[in-house]
Amino acid sequence: MDSNKNPGNYIRMKDKELRKWQDSFATMSGVYLCCLDPKGEKITEFSGDVLEVSTIKKAVDDIHIRNIFQRVTEGDLEDQAVERTTIPNLRVAAVAAKLEGVTQLVWIVCGLLKDAEYEPDLYKEEPITDFSYLTTEKRFYNCLDFLRVTTLAMAKGYKSMNQAEASTAENFKKSENFKVSFHRAELMTEIVSLLDSDDEIEDIMTQILVKVCEYLDISNSFICRMHTEDSLMDIVVQWTGEGVYKIFEEDKDLDRCWFLGRNHMVAVSPNTAMNSGEKEQLEDLGIKGVVSVPIAISDQTPFYACFAETRDDKRNKDWVVDDIKFINDAIKILQNIITKRLQKNSIASSFQSLEAVLDNVGSSIYVRCMKTDELLFANRSLKKHFAKELQKNTLKDLFEENIPPRSHSGNYEIYYEEKDRWYDLYYTRIKWVDGRLVSLCAIYEITEKKIYQKRIEQQAYTDFLTGLYNRLCCERDLVNYVEKAKKSNSKGMLMYLDLDDFKKINDGLGHQFGDILLQDISAAIKSIDGVQNSCYRMGGDEFVIIVPPEHYHKLDSILEEIRRAFATPWYLKDGEYYCTMSMGTVEFPTAGDTVEELIRKSDIAMYEAKKSGKNRISQYSENIDASTIRRLDMEKAMYKAVEDNCREFTVNYQPMLDILGRKPKLVAVEAFVRWNSKILGNVNPSEFISLAEYLGLINPIGEHVFREAAKCCGIWSKKLKRKLNIHVNMSVVQLMQPDIADKLKSAIDDAGIKPSQMILDVREALTMNNTERTKGAMEKIGELGVRLSLDDFGTGYSSISGLRALPFTAVKVDKIITSEIGKEEYARSLIHSLMDLSGALGAYVCAEGVENEEQEKVLKELKVPLVQGAYYDNPMSAGEFEKKYI
Repeated sequence: MDSNKNPGNYIRMKDKELRKWQDSFATMSGVYLCCLDPKGEKITEFSGDVLEVSTIKKAVDDIHIRNIFQRVTEGDLEDQAVERTTIPNLRVAAVAAKLEGVTQLVWIVCGLLKDAEYEPDLYKEEPITDFSYLTTEKRFYNCLDFLRVTTLAMAKGYKSMNQAEASTAENFKKSENFKVSFHRAELMTEIVSLLDSDDEIEDIMTQILVKVCEYLDISNSFICRMHTEDSLMDIVVQWTGEGVYKIFEEDKDLDRCWFLGRNHMVAVSPNTAMNSGEKEQLEDLGIKGVVSVPIAISDQTPFYACFAETRDDKRNKDWVVDDIKFINDAIKILQNIITKRLQKNSIASSFQSLEAVLDNVGSSIYVRCMKTDELLFANRSLKKHFAKELQKNTLKDLFEENIPPRSHSGNYEIYYEEKDRWYDLYYTRIKWVDGRLVSLCAIYEITEKKIYQKRIEQQAYTDFLTGLYNRLCCERDLVNYVEKAKKSNSKGMLMYLDLDDFKKINDGLGHQFGDILLQDISAAIKSIDGVQNSCYRMGGDEFVIIVPPEHYHKLDSILEEIRRAFATPWYLKDGEYYCTMSMGTVEFPTAGDTVEELIRKSDIAMYEAKKSGKNRISQYSENIDASTIRRLDMEKAMYKAVEDNCREFTVNYQPMLDILGRKPKLVAVEAFVRWNSKILGNVNPSEFISLAEYLGLINPIGEHVFREAAKCCGIWSKKLKRKLNIHVNMSVVQLMQPDIADKLKSAIDDAGIKPSQMILDVREALTMNNTERTKGAMEKIGELGVRLSLDDFGTGYSSISGLRALPFTAVKVDKIITSEIGKEEYARSLIHSLMDLSGALGAYVCAEGVENEEQEKVLKELKVPLVQGAYYDNPMSAGEFEKKYI
C-alpha cells in the first residue's frame, strides 16, 4: 500500500509483504481473509486453497463484501461487523482499522465454524466440514479482535516512523546550517584576533582578504587608496587565487574604477544596470562581478576594499545577502584595526565598533582577562543563553577547564550536564583593545547535531533485529583486520554462515518465531570468546564471523563453540527445534586481501558445504568444483537481473506455419526467453530456467516474457490487419499463482489483443502433478478466454486418453517424435492416432522441431495443420521477426 493514497493512512507495507503476513495469519487462525484499502479496492486476494476460496467467494460475492465494508467505514458506530451467509456454518466479517478517525484498511474475514448453530430448514446448502481451514465461534471472534488490535499497532508504528523520519530530515538540515554558521563564526573570530597582531598593516589586510575570498570562493580582491588631488588611485594590497590572473599589473597612479568613490557599499553583478562605459571598463579588467566596501577613517574614506570575480565559469556570479554581510563585518574589523594603528588614544571608539560586530556574530562570545579573571565583554547571545552562569561567574570553570596550559588557540566539544546540551568551544588568546592579554571564547550549541550523528551512526552500522553489526560495518572492519594481518605478518579468518532450512521454521512457526531464532543465534555467536566484537548479520539468515589476527590462535576453540551452539536445540513457541548451519571459511590475507574477494570466496565455500549435504563447514580452496562457482555466480547474477526489472531477459520469436494450403502461412508465433547477463554473458536456457524455478524467480521473469510477447502480438496483428496468435511457455509454478489470471488480463489489455490470441504452452510432464489443482487453475484461466496448449506431447508422461481431463485447445508434438516420423512407425502411428482424436478432443495439432523436407511431407500426408522448426526458421529477435514476416 502507498500512504499517499490517503493523508491519514500510515500503513506503508508493500503488497507482497502484506500478503506474506496475511498468509501466515490465515494459517495460524484457520480463516480465509483478504485486505481492502480505504476506498474498498482489493489490496490482496483471499488467502487459502484456490478451489476452497473459489467456493467461499460464491457464497460471499462482491456485493456482500461491499455492503459489509460500508457498515464499518461509513459511520463511527461500528468498526467490526459479522454476518451470516447462504452456507449454514460460514460467517463473513469486516474489521476496520481506524487511526484518529480515519480508516487505514479493512479486513474481510471468512470463517467456517465447526460449532455453528443454525436452523436446517432455513438453508438450502449443506454446511462445509472438509475444508483446510475450520475454526470455532469463539476462536473466530478472538481472531477478529486480534486482527484489529494488531493492524492498529502497525498503523501507529508507521506513524511514529513517519514522524521520526521527518525529525531526522529536519535535524540534518539544521546540522548543515550549523556547519555554515559555525565556520563563519570561526573565521570572524580569527579576523577579530588580528586586532592584537603586531604584523605590518599590509600583511593584516592581505590575511583578511584571503580569509574572506577563500571562504566565499572569490577569485580576486584588492584594497586601494584614493588620491585626494586627482581622480587616480593606488593599489595598497592585491590578492589573486591560484590559477587566476592579476587584475592590476601596476599599483601606482591607476585610473579610478567607476564603482569606487562612494560612501556606501556597491555590489555589481551581471544583472546590474550599467552604461556602456561602465560595462567596457569591467570587460577591460576581466571582472564578471564585484563588491566594493568603503573603509572610513576619521570621517574620511581613503581606502576601499574590493572583492571581484574574474573566472569565466563564474560569469553569472550573484551576490547573496549573507555573503555581503560577512564581507561588511570583516571590513568593519579591518577598519577598526587601521583606526587603532592611526589613533592610539581612541580605545573607546574601537571597543564600541568591535562590540557592534561581536553582538551580531551567530555564536555566544565572551572575553576574560587572563591576569585578573575579570569578564571584559559578553555579547548579546551569551547574555541570553548563559544568564545564570554570568551571574554566578562560572563561565571559566564550565568552558575553559580543559584548555591546555600553553595552548594559544583551538576548539573542542563540551557536554553541559545540567542543561543536557552539547557545545562546541572555539578559544584564542589575544591582546584586547586596551592592551590586556585576554581569552576570547566563541560558543555554539551542537546538541541537535550530536543527536543526529549518534542516530545516524547507530542506524548505519547496526542490524535492527539482532543488535549485531551489519554488512556495512563488516566491510569496514574487514579492511582494517586485513591491513592489521599484513602489518603483523599474521593471519585471520572470515567465516560466512547460512542457516539450513530456516524457511521451514519461519513458515511453520511464523515469522515472529523466526525472528526470535535469529536473535537467539546472534546472542550465542556473539558470546564466543575471541569474536565478541566481530559478528555481523549480512541479511536474512546469513551471518559473518571474523576471527581477528590477535585471536587466530583460538580458531579451533571458536569453531568448536560454533558447532556446539548449533548442536543444541533452540526453544521456540512450545517446544525444542534444531536448526543447523552451513559455513564457508577463508583465510586472509593468504587467500585474498580485498573485501569483495574474501566475501566471494567464503560464499563459494559455504555453497560447497550446502552442496555436500548441509550442516557442514567447508574451507575455501582453489580445488572447489567449478560448477559450484558457476551456479553461485548464476544465482547472484539472476537476483540482480530480476531486481533490475528483468531488463537483461529478452524474448525471441519462432514462426508457427499452416502448411496445408498452397504455401505455408503464418498463423502464430512462439515466444522464447533468452538471458544475456551483464556479468556472465549469454546463458543457455537449459541452465537458467530450471534455476529460476528453484529460486522462485520464474514468476517475475515469466510475467516479463508474456507481457513483452503480448505487446509484440498486438503490434504485429495491427500491421497484418488480422489476428495473430502468440504461444508463451508457462511453468506450473507460474500457473498456480493466485493472481495469474489478473496478471494475464492486465498484459492482454495493455497490448490491445483478444484473450483468445494468447496461448499458454504447459509442459506435459508437469501437468501430471496435482492434477485437480492444476485443472482448477487452468479452468480459471480458460474463463478469462486465454487458451492452453499441451507442450512436448509424446515424451512419455501421459496417454492420449489423459488429455480429456484437462482443458487444452492445442497439442504440440515433441520434436523427438517429429524427428522419428520418417523412420520409425510408432512415431507416425502416434501422430496419426492423435489426428484421429483431435476433433473429439476439440484441439488442433502442431508438430515441433521440423528440420527437413521429408518430415514436412509426412506431416502433410497426416494432415497435421501447424508446424514449427529450424526447417522454416530458428527463434529470432522481435526486430528480425518483424522485418521478415510482418
